[in-house]
Amino acid sequence: MLNYALAFLIVAIIAAIFGFGGIASASAGIAQILFFVFLVLFIGVLILRLMKS
Repeated sequence: MLNYALAFLIVAIIAAIFGFGGIASASAGIAQILFFVFLVLFIGVLILRLMKS
């Protein structure tokens, strides 16, 4: 999931360089959502592992 977030971030940066504002903002938004989903899942797994051991 983190790989997808980084891929969308790179797409957003490239689109911003070439002046495609709509595509850049959409890609940045998707990257941000994926990153926060990754963080929530990562913290959830850490908490579950701490509770298990």
